[in-house]
Amino acid sequence: MKYNVEDCEIVELPIVHTESGNITVMENQLTLSFDIKRIYYLYDVPMNAERGGHAHYELQQYVVAASGSFTFILDDGKNKKEFFLNHPNKALHIKAGIWREMKNFSSGSICLVLASLEYSEKDYIRNYTDFLNFRNRK
Repeated sequence: MKYNVEDCEIVELPIVHTESGNITVMENQLTLSFDIKRIYYLYDVPMNAERGGHAHYELQQYVVAASGSFTFILDDGKNKKEFFLNHPNKALHIKAGIWREMKNFSSGSICLVLASLEYSEKDYIRNYTDFLNFRNRK
Protein backbone atom coordinates (compact mmCIF):
# COMPACT_ATOMS: atom_id res chain seq x y z
CA MET A 1 0.00 0.00 0.00
CA LYS A 2 1.28 3.46 -0.89
CA TYR A 3 0.49 6.17 1.61
CA ASN A 4 0.07 9.89 0.98
CA VAL A 5 1.16 12.81 3.13
CA GLU A 6 -2.45 13.13 4.28
CA ASP A 7 -2.06 9.70 5.93
CA CYS A 8 0.70 11.13 8.15
CA GLU A 9 -0.46 13.00 11.22
CA ILE A 10 0.42 14.45 14.58
CA VAL A 11 -0.73 12.10 17.33
CA GLU A 12 -1.33 13.45 20.82
CA LEU A 13 0.29 11.19 23.39
CA PRO A 14 -1.13 10.76 26.89
CA ILE A 15 0.32 12.88 29.70
CA VAL A 16 0.38 11.82 33.33
CA HIS A 17 0.55 15.06 35.32
CA THR A 18 2.28 14.95 38.70
CA GLU A 19 3.47 17.64 41.09
CA SER A 20 7.06 16.71 40.29
CA GLY A 21 6.62 16.85 36.48
CA ASN A 22 4.89 15.14 33.60
CA ILE A 23 5.32 11.67 32.14
CA THR A 24 4.36 10.57 28.64
CA VAL A 25 4.29 6.85 27.90
CA MET A 26 4.36 5.17 24.49
CA GLU A 27 3.48 1.49 24.37
CA ASN A 28 3.50 -1.02 21.52
CA GLN A 29 0.03 -1.56 20.05
CA LEU A 30 -1.60 0.71 22.66
CA THR A 31 -0.45 4.27 21.99
CA LEU A 32 1.59 3.21 18.94
CA SER A 33 0.21 1.39 15.90
CA PHE A 34 3.27 -0.84 15.54
CA ASP A 35 5.84 -2.58 17.74
CA ILE A 36 9.01 -0.57 18.17
CA LYS A 37 12.06 -2.33 16.73
CA ARG A 38 14.53 0.55 16.96
CA ILE A 39 14.88 3.83 18.86
CA TYR A 40 17.32 6.58 18.02
CA TYR A 41 17.62 10.31 18.47
CA LEU A 42 19.26 13.26 16.78
CA TYR A 43 20.86 15.99 18.85
CA ASP A 44 23.48 18.75 18.56
CA VAL A 45 22.13 19.47 15.08
CA PRO A 46 23.29 22.94 13.99
CA MET A 47 20.38 25.38 13.68
CA ASN A 48 20.93 25.90 9.92
CA ALA A 49 21.45 22.20 9.11
CA GLU A 50 19.01 20.07 7.18
CA ARG A 51 18.56 16.34 7.75
CA GLY A 52 16.58 13.54 6.19
CA GLY A 53 16.44 13.61 2.42
CA HIS A 54 15.20 10.04 2.10
CA ALA A 55 12.19 7.72 2.25
CA HIS A 56 11.66 4.14 3.38
CA TYR A 57 10.02 1.31 1.44
CA GLU A 58 8.53 -0.37 4.53
CA LEU A 59 9.57 1.42 7.73
CA GLN A 60 7.16 3.60 9.69
CA GLN A 61 8.18 6.06 12.38
CA TYR A 62 6.86 8.13 15.23
CA VAL A 63 8.94 11.28 15.70
CA VAL A 64 8.86 13.35 18.89
CA ALA A 65 10.49 16.66 19.75
CA ALA A 66 11.82 15.43 23.11
CA SER A 67 13.35 18.89 23.52
CA GLY A 68 13.25 22.06 21.46
CA SER A 69 11.66 22.20 18.04
CA PHE A 70 12.16 21.39 14.36
CA THR A 71 10.18 21.13 11.14
CA PHE A 72 9.44 18.05 9.01
CA ILE A 73 8.51 18.39 5.35
CA LEU A 74 6.79 15.25 4.09
CA ASP A 75 6.39 14.53 0.38
CA ASP A 76 4.45 11.77 -1.38
CA GLY A 77 5.68 12.70 -4.87
CA LYS A 78 2.62 14.85 -5.61
CA ASN A 79 1.89 16.74 -2.40
CA LYS A 80 4.01 18.15 0.39
CA LYS A 81 2.96 18.84 3.95
CA GLU A 82 4.90 20.60 6.70
CA PHE A 83 4.77 19.68 10.38
CA PHE A 84 6.24 21.75 13.21
CA LEU A 85 7.15 19.65 16.25
CA ASN A 86 7.77 21.43 19.53
CA HIS A 87 6.20 19.46 22.37
CA PRO A 88 7.16 16.07 23.85
CA ASN A 89 3.58 14.79 24.04
CA LYS A 90 3.00 15.09 20.29
CA ALA A 91 4.36 12.53 17.82
CA LEU A 92 4.42 12.73 14.06
CA HIS A 93 3.44 9.37 12.56
CA ILE A 94 5.27 8.97 9.23
CA LYS A 95 4.01 6.12 7.08
CA ALA A 96 6.09 4.03 4.68
CA GLY A 97 6.98 5.42 1.26
CA ILE A 98 7.01 9.10 2.29
CA TRP A 99 10.00 11.35 1.53
CA ARG A 100 11.09 13.38 4.54
CA GLU A 101 13.28 16.41 5.11
CA MET A 102 14.01 18.13 8.42
CA LYS A 103 15.03 21.72 9.08
CA ASN A 104 14.79 24.66 11.50
CA PHE A 105 16.29 22.87 14.49
CA SER A 106 16.20 25.03 17.60
CA SER A 107 19.20 25.18 19.89
CA GLY A 108 19.29 22.12 22.16
CA SER A 109 16.65 20.23 20.22
CA ILE A 110 16.38 16.46 20.51
CA CYS A 111 14.53 14.51 17.82
CA LEU A 112 13.43 11.13 19.19
CA VAL A 113 12.52 8.50 16.58
CA LEU A 114 10.64 5.25 17.22
CA ALA A 115 10.92 2.93 14.22
CA SER A 116 8.88 -0.10 13.16
CA LEU A 117 11.90 -1.99 11.77
CA GLU A 118 15.53 -2.55 12.60
CA TYR A 119 18.06 -0.67 10.47
CA SER A 120 18.42 -1.95 6.91
CA GLU A 121 20.11 0.06 4.20
CA LYS A 122 17.95 -1.85 1.68
CA ASP A 123 14.85 -0.10 3.08
CA TYR A 124 16.17 3.40 2.25
CA ILE A 125 15.42 5.41 -0.88
CA ARG A 126 18.12 8.08 -0.84
CA ASN A 127 17.71 9.53 -4.35
CA TYR A 128 14.66 11.69 -5.06
CA THR A 129 14.36 10.51 -8.68
CA ASP A 130 14.37 6.89 -7.46
CA PHE A 131 11.69 7.88 -4.95
CA LEU A 132 9.49 9.36 -7.68
CA ASN A 133 9.97 6.23 -9.79
CA PHE A 134 8.94 4.10 -6.79
CA ARG A 135 5.87 6.25 -6.16
CA ASN A 136 4.82 6.10 -9.82
CA ARG A 137 5.04 2.29 -10.03
CA LYS A 138 1.70 0.54 -9.94
